[in-house]
Amino acid sequence: MDPAFLGPLVPITAIIAFAAVKIAKLKTAAPTSLPADVSARLETLEQRVDGLQQEWSEPPECLDFTERLLSQARDERRIGG
Repeated sequence: MDPAFLGPLVPITAIIAFAAVKIAKLKTAAPTSLPADVSARLETLEQRVDGLQQEWSEPPECLDFTERLLSQARDERRIGG
């Protein structure tokens, strides 16, 4: 290789290596768990979402039950009438 080419290549390689090491250190220093207040708020939100899902599943069940009752009443009128 041409020595003139290696001149700028060494500092560029050193800069890239330095940046890679610094990024790796930042990634390993990142906290792995959430703070207690954030965990508590997240748990509260999960409970609320579960409650809402349960509430939204009940109306269709009630509607189905009501439709069945109305259907039975219509059938009884047809048979009796």
